Order: sequence, then structure tokens, then C-alpha cells
Amino acid sequence: MSAGLVTATLRPGSVVTRGKIVMAYEDRSGTATAGGPLSALPDIRASLQTRILYATPEMADFVKTGGLGEVAAALPRALRRDFDVRVLIPGYPSVTRAFPYIPVVGRLEGHAGLPACQLGLVETADGLRVYVLLCPELYERDGSPYGNARGDFADNDIRFGRLSLAAADLALGADPAWAADLLHLNDWQAALAPAYLAWRGARVPSVLTIHNLAYQGLFPRENLGRLGVPDYAFQMNGVEFYGQLSFLKSGLYYASHVTTVSDTYAREITTPDAGCGLDGLLRTRAAQGRLTGILNGIDESWDPRTDPHLATRFDADDWKGKRANAETVRRQFGIAVSRGPLFAIVSRLVHQKGIDLSLEMASTIVENGGQLVVIGQGESRFEDALRGLARQRPDAVGVRVGFDETDARRMFAGSDFLLMPSRFEPCGLAQMYAQRFGSLPIVRKTGGLADTVEDGVTGFTFSETSGGGFAGAVRRAFETFAQTKRLNAMRRNAMGRTFGWDLAASSYAGLYSRAMGNGAAQRWRAA
Repeated sequence: MSAGLVTATLRPGSVVTRGKIVMAYEDRSGTATAGGPLSALPDIRASLQTRILYATPEMADFVKTGGLGEVAAALPRALRRDFDVRVLIPGYPSVTRAFPYIPVVGRLEGHAGLPACQLGLVETADGLRVYVLLCPELYERDGSPYGNARGDFADNDIRFGRLSLAAADLALGADPAWAADLLHLNDWQAALAPAYLAWRGARVPSVLTIHNLAYQGLFPRENLGRLGVPDYAFQMNGVEFYGQLSFLKSGLYYASHVTTVSDTYAREITTPDAGCGLDGLLRTRAAQGRLTGILNGIDESWDPRTDPHLATRFDADDWKGKRANAETVRRQFGIAVSRGPLFAIVSRLVHQKGIDLSLEMASTIVENGGQLVVIGQGESRFEDALRGLARQRPDAVGVRVGFDETDARRMFAGSDFLLMPSRFEPCGLAQMYAQRFGSLPIVRKTGGLADTVEDGVTGFTFSETSGGGFAGAVRRAFETFAQTKRLNAMRRNAMGRTFGWDLAASSYAGLYSRAMGNGAAQRWRAA
């Protein structure tokens, strides 16, 4: 072999060392051959990496309604160090508008009532490849990914059955140039994919991540036919859930492995109280070693030293900078200048998040010299109640229904405390954002909140939604605010916490390897 030339047949266990392929890798499509100058090693590296398809209904680059969108933007990027990762997302208007041209790399046949569609492939500015499911009749609509002002779209079973089937198709060669070795599926919207593979007799490993067990994708039994679900699958050991078709249960039953987004939540969902009727199946998966909690992370942009959204950047030794952001928040929300503590709510305004508990606590906060600012949207009853509270006390309460990234980041930076009394919280990201910006979270000890907030060190926790637990935590926050030395020590502790994606990515890498068996998900390495 001439100097500077690499030529080899690739089989399992390939390793590149000193510019030579010393072992080889063979994928399901057959033996591949790679050759070229040493400058081509990045392409050879890609051929050695396990190919992961990350299927998601939302991604913060284009559209997000909550934490899933943030995770779908960050985790695939963190995984790229070790894997050939591509994302699959429906072609919503916000996705198709982001690219002047979307090359079509595959055409997907219809199935039962699922329409035929095209598969586009684009690349983000930082090189992440994204498959776009092009089906205007399903996805080119105003509103959120799931509905509009009139409610959920009536054909969401078709819309996300099509997404699930596209993920399965991409494991079976829908793109002639790339086939997934493993599917990483997110929430009910992609959870039929392993079922479609099983019904076709295809063995492709899959990982299903539950971001919130309460959302299960339930549809009438009569919809089985239009989704192409075989009648024999409508049973307890299949897709049936109390007489309905459950997308999420289908994934729990057919996926190789199930994850959720914190250790504590993984334990909680195996109990009747938090299992949403699926606790029996989840206990079985846990006993089989097929249920794992992997804590989400947050990306590096959440850094008060560099964040361009902030009015003033600061660090853990610059409390003047934090106060400057507080002054900006007070001006933007139209509340009075104050020396008292500033409390914030950055949240979906729904029952799960304990918004009713925060509303009950608002009078205590204001009567004790505190102020409250709120941003979010959700249930109209909570939106109306918060607006009414702001009208009653415009000097101390500011409310914005909706969401703005700059406002939210400034609230984390300017507030002293974040209210997050969630009834359940699979992971939660707001409490991580708050800590990085020196705002001490006040949280119920559940799910990811229990895993990320240390009581009296980086925030305040309580156990019960009744019996004065939340009130006691708020009282301790006021007491801490009056003790400057203790307050600043807790802020430094909170800002010193690291919630990066490296640990989560490493955990998923090990999980992929186990799902594929005997170390098939291999890391490329060069000496």
C-alpha cells in the first residue's frame, strides 16, 4: 500500500490507528469498502460509527413547546462525538422555512391510511444532519405541532403514525445512502416505530425515551385499520390500553430499552401513584433491566458570563451584575423598584406545575415585601388568575402570557428565587437554568427536581403539596435573603453546579451498546 493511502474492507470492531484501518466493520447491508488519502479519515470515521436515528416531534432549532424541544436540539449534538447521529422531524412550516432548498433523498410509500410522502435531508449550520418528513397535508398547518386554538388536531394519530413509520423506514433503507443501526425514539409521537418494525419481522434495536408519562397518545380502537396496526396486536401484550390504542404503551412493549429523564422519575413511574396506569408494565421492564433514568442536561449557552440575552453579564463574584438584571426585569414588567426578594415563575401554566399553589403563595410573598414576575402560557384559568393578580398589585406582580427567550433568561438572571412546586416533574430544566444564573429554586422533591436541587445548599425543597411544605420553603427563602453571607454562599453553590450533556451522552452511549449487544455500538478512536 502506498504511503498516505487507506484501503480496507470494514467489518465488526473496526479501529483506525496511525492512519490505517487495522480491523474492519460490516453493517446489515453488507461489507463496505473504504479507501482514500489520510485527509479522508473523517469520512472513514463516519463509516465506522454506529448510525443513530433520533426521531422527535419537536426540536428547539425549529419548534419547541417544552423541554423535549431543548433536549432534541442538544443531545444529538452531544452524541456526535461517538456516533453518526441524524434527527428525524416532521416538515412543519417552521422547519421548511428554515431552508431555502430541501433535497429529497427518499420517497416513502403509503401504508393503510398513512399517506405516501417524501424524505428530505438538510444540514444545520453546525453540521447536524436532519431528515425532514415532507407531507404538506399532514404538517403544513398553523398552530403548534399538536394543535391550534380550537384544540388538538383530529388526525394526530395519522400525523404521528406517519412519523413513527418513517423512523422504521429509515432503519430499513428508505435513504439508499444511510440506514439506522438503532432508533432513539422520543415520547408517544414516535413510539409506534418499534411496533412497525416488529410487525414487519425486522430486528432493529430501539430506545424509547419518556419525557412525560402523562401524555400517552390514546386513540379509539377504530383507528387501528387506518394506522395499519394488525388486529392481533390489540391486546394487553401489545398496543391495547383500557380499550384504546396507546402509542406510548406500544413503544414500552416493543422497544429494546426504555429510558426516562431522571433516576427518581424512573423509580416513581413504577408505582401506582405516578405510573399513569402503566406501572405494571414499567415494573416488568425495570425487573428486566430495560428501564433506565438518565438525567437531561442543559447546553453551554446557559452561562451568565457570556449570555448575550442578559442586560448585564456577571459571574459568581459579581452580585452588582445580578442586581442590574433584576432592575431590568422590574422595569420590563412594570413593577416598583424594591430592595426585597424577586421571585420568578418561568413555566407552562398548567396544573402539573403547581401554578395554583404558586397563586396561593403570591399573597404571602407580596405581604412580606417580595415581588413576583411570571412568564408562560397554558390553561386559561391560570392565565386569567395571574392577570387578575397583576391588576390587583401592579407594583409587586408582573405577568406576561406567552414566551420570549430574552425575557426568560433575564428573569433567571435577575430573580433571587424560582418557584417550581410541581406535582410531578420528569426532569425539569428551569431549575437547572435558575441555578446556573444564581436564582435559588424552590421545588417539590419529585422527579428530576429531587435529583438536581440540594436543599439548603443550591435551593429549597419540600415533600408535600399540602400541610405547609411549600409555605415553609418560601419562609426559609425569605430568611436566607435576609442573611447576605448565606444567600451569596448558596448562589455560588448553585452557579457552580454543572448540568452539561457529556454525562448523559456517555450514559446513552453505554445503553446503545447494550441494546445492540456485545459492544456493537463502538467508539472510533485514532492513536
